[in-house]
Parts: sequence; C-alpha cells; structure tokens
Amino acid sequence: MIRTPHKPPARVAVVGAGMVGLSTAWFLQEAGVEVTVLDRSGVAAGSSWGNAGWLTSSLATPLPEPGILKYGIRAMFSPSSPLYIPPTADPRMLRWLARFARNCTSARWNKAMRGMLPLIQGARTAFDALEAGGVTARTRPADPLTVAFRRARDSEGLLEEFAHLRATGRPVDFYILDGADARNAEPSLSDEITRVVLLRGERLIDPARYVRAIADSVRERGGRIVEGAEVRTVRPTPSGVTVAGEDYDSVVLAHGAWINRLARQAGVRQIVQAGRGYSFTVKTDQMPEGPLYFAKQKVVCTPLGDRVRIAGTMEFRDVGAPKDPRRVESLVAQTRVLLRGARLDDRQDEWVGARPCTADGLPLVGAGKDPRVYVAGGHGMWGIFLGPVSGRLLAEEIATGHRPEALRAVDPLR
Repeated sequence: MIRTPHKPPARVAVVGAGMVGLSTAWFLQEAGVEVTVLDRSGVAAGSSWGNAGWLTSSLATPLPEPGILKYGIRAMFSPSSPLYIPPTADPRMLRWLARFARNCTSARWNKAMRGMLPLIQGARTAFDALEAGGVTARTRPADPLTVAFRRARDSEGLLEEFAHLRATGRPVDFYILDGADARNAEPSLSDEITRVVLLRGERLIDPARYVRAIADSVRERGGRIVEGAEVRTVRPTPSGVTVAGEDYDSVVLAHGAWINRLARQAGVRQIVQAGRGYSFTVKTDQMPEGPLYFAKQKVVCTPLGDRVRIAGTMEFRDVGAPKDPRRVESLVAQTRVLLRGARLDDRQDEWVGARPCTADGLPLVGAGKDPRVYVAGGHGMWGIFLGPVSGRLLAEEIATGHRPEALRAVDPLR
C-alpha cells in the first residue's frame, strides 16, 4: 500500500481566542501556516480572563480526584460549597456527572495523572518559546506559593497528593511551617491559619495581559483575529472546510466550554461540561508577598498590580447561566476569615467564567474523525498553564501529520 505524503495545510482557522486557541495559532505560524482566529466575543474574553494565572506543576491535577466523593454528595448541592452542583434534569449534565463520579477513584486518578504528565513536563518550555519568539509578556516567579490551612490535619490530603505525584515522576519542592512561623512567613494571613505548605519553583502570569500579548504577536506576524464571530457549523468541502463563510485547509476547535456542538460534528463523544469559577479583585491593607491558596476552601489569591484577584469555586452549571450572587457571597465569607485586611466590600472586576471540564480530567487535543478538523479543549482549571504546550504539540501534529506521543492520552476520540 502506498501512503500519500502528508500535505501541510496552508490556511487554518482557529475557533477561540483564549490561551489555548491563540497559542495554537502562534505555533502554527511557527510552522509557516497562515492563521485566522475567530471568537464569539473577543481576545481573552472567556475563562482566560479571570483565571488565577498560576503556572504550577505541583497543583495541576485531574479534577475527578478520590477526595471529592469523600467530601459528601449532600454538601455538593449547597450553594456555599466550594464544589456546587445545582439540581438539574438536563440529561447531558446527568450523564457527565455519572461519568465524572466513576472517575473519582485512585486508580483512574493515577491513570489520568500519567496522561497529563507529558503536557506538564513541556509546559514551561512552551512559555519560553513564546517569549523567545516575540511575545512581550513574561512569566514571573511565584516563589514561594503559599498553601494555607486553619488546622494542620487539613493539609493531610495535599501531602498525600504530593506523594502520589512523586510516584508518577513529578518532583514537588515544598516545606512546612506551623503556628507563628506559618503566619510570619506570609503576614497577610489571618490568625486562623496554623499551617502553611510553601511551594518553591512555581511561576505565574497576569492571564489577560499574557493572552493579549500572544494575540498581538499573532497579528504582528500576519495572522488575522476576527472578534464577534460565532461559528455555528464547520462544513467539509472537497479541498478543506468552510468556517464562517470562508474556505480553509483545516480548522482547530478551541472555544472552551462552548465546544460541544462543533466537537460532536467532528466525532468527539466526550462531553465538555462548564465548571464555572468566580473571581473579583480587592485592595488589601497587607498585600500578599506571593500567591496564596486556601486548599480546604478552594480559594486562591493572586497579587496583580495594586490589587489582589480572589478566585475560586467550581459550579457545574449550563455555560450560559447567569451569575449566582450566592457563589460570590460564599467566596467573600471564606476570604474574610482567612485573609487579613482585604477590603471585601469594595470589590471590582466581579466575574464568572466557564472552565471546560471533561469527565476524566484529561483535555481533548488532536484530530477528530475528519482529519481536517482538530480539537483543543477540555483543560478544566489548567488551560492557562497547559494551553501553550497543547498548542505547540497540536501545531506539530497539524503540520507534520504525525501525532506526538505526548498527545496519546488526550486523544479527543478516546
């Protein structure tokens, strides 16, 4: 049998102008491909905007972890819970929740961890490539990243998780402080905190600024970004695909929690569920020296300029549902107890965004059934961290016709 040589595409459309879509477009340009990026809203308008901006290999884990089911089903239906599941009769949501629950076992979590490992190992070098190639934004050290606990025993789950990570080949560099030493390590912590776990070697970004910088670089290198373009269908043609009335050789679907309809057209059976997170910014009397994570409450705090972005919660709800003020109130109540001097009654940039979550916790990166249609999504909370490496590997697959080994576990058709 004679195999037809792969012909690299000359023109590719990318649907989605967040971190994943724009990174894919940028690395396609590195391969000499002409790109057009289309987005229903605008650059960094979705979950890329309100993200905490952490680039942390120590905390990047699959969402369906064994501890979730131990947390208690009843608690998940409370609007004040860090993980909230509103009552629903949506059959697609119920199917996704059933699959998600089946993946909340140690064996499946460890399997997903092994699948994520190649992406995590290549994540930092992908950021380095962007910055060396002309993207003007920069990552910065988050050293240390402080994980804070009200009680020492509350840290047991995190320390067990670190042991599992080391077993899968991921080094985790941390040390522990208790009592007054814990609070002295980060003066912005309240007196409620009795233990901190300090992570070394992590980094962070201002996510909206970084994504906009990638967009600027894509434009400077001849790429086109079309905002306000909602893509409702991808139509195959004899020579390629038609997207938003224009013909291309291939298309990449990278539009986050809105990906389901077009991905199904590409033969993807995995459901991407919106895991909605909330955030806002405040001024504080005592600016944190670095990023903070209150692990038990699932609240993160990131210093951005003269304000702190406070983000958290996971709410499984329809992607287009209105903001639930109870979720903001819960985030405020938790922060008031944990963070010293936060001016929580003077909030700005209040936001809700839909993280695209898969039931097994692994993203979807690669070709669909039609080899001209590719998928890049489902990264959950880690689209900012894993977006550039996903884009780099997918651009390699599109340009060469060969799937990198690092994408094997995240095949969209699995």
